[in-house]
Amino acid sequence: MAEQGRIAAMKTLLVLTNLPDQATAETLAAALVDNRLAACVNILAPCRSVYRWKGATETADEVPLLIKSTDTKYDALEEAICALHPYETPEIIAVPVTHGLPDYLAWVAAATLAED
Repeated sequence: MAEQGRIAAMKTLLVLTNLPDQATAETLAAALVDNRLAACVNILAPCRSVYRWKGATETADEVPLLIKSTDTKYDALEEAICALHPYETPEIIAVPVTHGLPDYLAWVAAATLAED
């Protein structure tokens, strides 16, 4: 019962980042799931990003990731992304999930806890 209470208290996050290529995206996604920092990572189709960097407008093809995690894992998740990400300043945006299927949200929380 204590485990269920702990899971219910965790808040789900959707964390966004972009990687420069498919291989790097797959490596980061696997590391986050393997280390229980994320329950699931969706690797999306490549996209074109347009952004300002160091005074110039840049464009790049990038691979977006949708990372499902919890607020209690966020600090370690951010640290892992920064350590494994090739960009000087990677995009890391965490969006709180305010609604969702309760069973799915409980699974996200449980998947980021102790080993099965």
